[in-house]
Amino acid sequence: MPNDETRERVALFRYGLIADLIHRPEGEKGLYSLLRAKAERTYEIPGSQRTHVAPETIRDWLAAYRRGGFDALRPQPRRDQGRVRAIPQQIADLLCHVKEQSPTLSVGAVIERVQAEAEGELQLAPATVHRLLSRHGLMDKKRHDPTSKDRRRFAFDRAGELWMSDVMHGPAITTDNRRKRKSYLIGLIDDATRVVPFAAFALSENTAAFLPVLEQAILRRGVPKRLYVDNGAVYRSNHLALVCAKLGTTLIHARPYQPQAKGKQERWFRTVRMQLLPALTSSDTQDLNTLNRRLWTWVEGEYHMSPHRGLDGETPLDRWTRSAQDVRLVGPECDLEDIFLFELKRKVQRDRTISLQGVVYEVDASLVGETVTLRFDPSRRERGVDVYFKGRKIERAKRVDLYANCFVRRDHTTKALHPDRRLEDPPRGLALRKLRRDREEK
Repeated sequence: MPNDETRERVALFRYGLIADLIHRPEGEKGLYSLLRAKAERTYEIPGSQRTHVAPETIRDWLAAYRRGGFDALRPQPRRDQGRVRAIPQQIADLLCHVKEQSPTLSVGAVIERVQAEAEGELQLAPATVHRLLSRHGLMDKKRHDPTSKDRRRFAFDRAGELWMSDVMHGPAITTDNRRKRKSYLIGLIDDATRVVPFAAFALSENTAAFLPVLEQAILRRGVPKRLYVDNGAVYRSNHLALVCAKLGTTLIHARPYQPQAKGKQERWFRTVRMQLLPALTSSDTQDLNTLNRRLWTWVEGEYHMSPHRGLDGETPLDRWTRSAQDVRLVGPECDLEDIFLFELKRKVQRDRTISLQGVVYEVDASLVGETVTLRFDPSRRERGVDVYFKGRKIERAKRVDLYANCFVRRDHTTKALHPDRRLEDPPRGLALRKLRRDREEK
């Protein structure tokens, strides 16, 4: 809080800005143009590093002076002075839970209910609580408007019956070229048990980033019967629909503009923001692999082992143990890696090459001019690219080695083009020269 001398200087500055407007008749036209002209100038504002003042702010100072005179221009002490502004994590969770359970409660009523449940005296500033609830989307009036849509809560009884997925903005991390990039947390959660089958931070929010997360989740927790997602581009690809069809998983998209439908996933993201992100250090965000190791250590070591309010105090891992009898695990007959491969079509050029994501590959010469299907894993480039033609795997494409190709003999008639035909004899000129050499030696 600024001292009396600073408050005095601030009041004098504010008065200097409005002094020529004080005696202007109220309602007279042209006031806003004068305010706008004052706002365009630069000032040395006491106690602030700013150099400009908005027209609306000057108008508020003029109104305050007309109501209360010079004293009204002094900075006022905060209404929540003397109260705790930093809300403890447990209290923040409780505030959000109370508001979620009773959406129509006012901020004051939420505070009263939490104070009644908390041990000891607890002072909470309404403005701070309002900001907390707003950050988690709990103060949106549209969220609680009466509607004809059926929004009754649901919960499945068995593990694996329904998984939810969504994407959350994560912390900035350092990449290989030492630049900072935003990360995205791609998460999955089991509806019945609140277990996180798998989650990972990625550098993008697209299908190529989501599918490795889904594959790892299936390897760890089996194949879900249903997958519930929103309408983002990451979940709207034909490839994801094809993968789910091969797995026998029903892909369900939430109705647009209804984030309430994935409330369990949103609550898990809130737990991540409140418990994991504040505890991260600079070493945790030095690269993506380190950040994901830290994430999974927290998921398995803390989240899965902690009593969950939505499970009547039971831990997610205990609930999973009790209800996972019908989970469909991946058997040896299922080639999961093959199911998740991306597919793209390419036409083979005359030099028997194809281009994929900026890399040039070489294929069999018999495929020149044909359109082939390439199957690959964008997250594991080292796996290679499989080439399919008319539904049959032909080969694994090789990256073009330009230097090695300098020493390859060019022959228009190759075994690749005509597998049943032998290579022709050397040209007649070469044979004559060899014959002449043999005669000279004799």
